[in-house]
Amino acid sequence: MNRTLYTLLLYLVLPFTPLKLLWRGRKQKEYLAHWQERYGFYRQRFQQPVIWLHCVSVGETRAAEPLVKALIAQYPQRQILLTHTTPTGRATSQQLFSQQRFGERVKSAYLPYDVPCGVRRFLKHFKPDIGIIMETELWFNLIAACKQREVPLLLVNARLSEKSAQGYAKLGKLVQQGLQSLTAIAAQTLEDAARLQQLAGQDVPVQVTGNLKFDVTPPEHAAAIGQQLRNIVAGKRPVFLAASTRDGEERLILEAIKLANMPDLLTIIVPRHPQRFDEVAELLTANSLSFVRRSAFLKESLEKRENEAEQNTNGKAIVQPNVAVVLGDSMGEMFAYYAACDIAFIGGSLLPLGGQNLIEAFSMGKPVLIGPHTFNFAQITGMAIQVGAALRVQSPEALAQQLQQLFANSPQRQSMAATALAFCAQNQGATQRTLALLAPHIKN
Repeated sequence: MNRTLYTLLLYLVLPFTPLKLLWRGRKQKEYLAHWQERYGFYRQRFQQPVIWLHCVSVGETRAAEPLVKALIAQYPQRQILLTHTTPTGRATSQQLFSQQRFGERVKSAYLPYDVPCGVRRFLKHFKPDIGIIMETELWFNLIAACKQREVPLLLVNARLSEKSAQGYAKLGKLVQQGLQSLTAIAAQTLEDAARLQQLAGQDVPVQVTGNLKFDVTPPEHAAAIGQQLRNIVAGKRPVFLAASTRDGEERLILEAIKLANMPDLLTIIVPRHPQRFDEVAELLTANSLSFVRRSAFLKESLEKRENEAEQNTNGKAIVQPNVAVVLGDSMGEMFAYYAACDIAFIGGSLLPLGGQNLIEAFSMGKPVLIGPHTFNFAQITGMAIQVGAALRVQSPEALAQQLQQLFANSPQRQSMAATALAFCAQNQGATQRTLALLAPHIKN
């Protein structure tokens, strides 16, 4: 495919994009806000030169956190623009870089659809000194426009699974020319670099700088909030966390819990996408499981319940003892959920969805269980299993068996926890390597 055909197809689809936004807005009303930005029309203004980072959604935004903070510190005369595709990505950036903490240094917006007119309006409005694409989000008209305007555009923290590489390969010259038009490419691993190199051609240098997610530090109060949550809902009960679960996985998780047959076990389920919170609540109700929502403790009753929990010395939970599940329906608290649990399962992996980020669980020193489908995090998963920070389960039955074994074996859990922390420490440093790559392209 060439870029002319690619652009024509996008223009043919463009008239239907309002319907798509309306459809998604039925379940997630945030899709209806700031819709003009998706077509390249903006109101925000910057008073200083702009460093622009594109972070598609939540995962990329959280991965960018240490890099953004380092850029703020190293370039005090610059403002940071974070662009996103999803409302949850935008909400995450506003939470991580709130005006209260960072003033006007960081602002958020949607990246326009990749049609030439929208891309031109975006670049003309913000006039970025440099563009940084997080992970692998290739928009070919955007790349071409940046090259034409001589805006350095770098792909950093890039990851490319074998499945994604096969998909991009079908686009032929379009992908090759796009990658060749980038100023630089920095991959997470040697495997990622090799796949990108194959798509781009041998004339394009691809560096390996590591994974920025290892440099993300847990929020200051995450451990305390997690302990408070545990005091409220669990007491001395064992706690199992199913983190970032995807559509269809919750049924498998509930099956595993039933097979594990641990009456005292408290399970926390945190769906990956907030628009599914109510759906998972309905599933729990349909399975006659007593549950509470995390959001119930984020309101005015939180302080009272936390005080009760602190005064509780007999290890009994403050909520009803028959509660089997806590539905994690809050945003930005994943580190706190990890702090509250004894064992964490990482979602997106029991079904062929590629898995989700394991590193946050490791950074909180938690034993990790992971399903068979981890092609989005293949190398990290393999390394973690090899050193003993994680265990792979192939099915709900296997997950049940591992839960029984690990909860019965405290020394094994402690060993996995220590290994997880060491694994994180050994793989840090990507932020400084990425900063060194960016420095020559940021104007003084």
